[in-house]
Amino acid sequence: MKLSRRRFEQLVSEAIDALPDDLLETIENVAVLVEDRPTARQLDGRSGTLLGLYEGVDQTRRSPLGYSGAMPDRVTLFRLPLCAISTDEDALYDHVYETLLHEFAHHFGIDDDRLDELGWS
Repeated sequence: MKLSRRRFEQLVSEAIDALPDDLLETIENVAVLVEDRPTARQLDGRSGTLLGLYEGVDQTRRSPLGYSGAMPDRVTLFRLPLCAISTDEDALYDHVYETLLHEFAHHFGIDDDRLDELGWS
């Protein structure tokens, strides 16, 4: 399906607002970005379709002394691949929401193997 960047960003905002409050309260120093597609660096040998990407220092690796002053971590959602797997806006919203949860799981130190075990990949 095709969707303008502006409408896609609105869906992302709605999906973020719908995330559980207790999850949002524990996310620290993370910016959510939208790009049309991943760069070659972001793909870096990954196979398959990349819908989103967490880049940063997950909470399990942060200093107990704090993380203030650091550049924010990033969760990037890739508009074109997400649109390509969606049949309509409702499906796209669901994919965006699930991708956000998946990438925020990485922020908390949960890797892809564990996400597979939990059924979140």
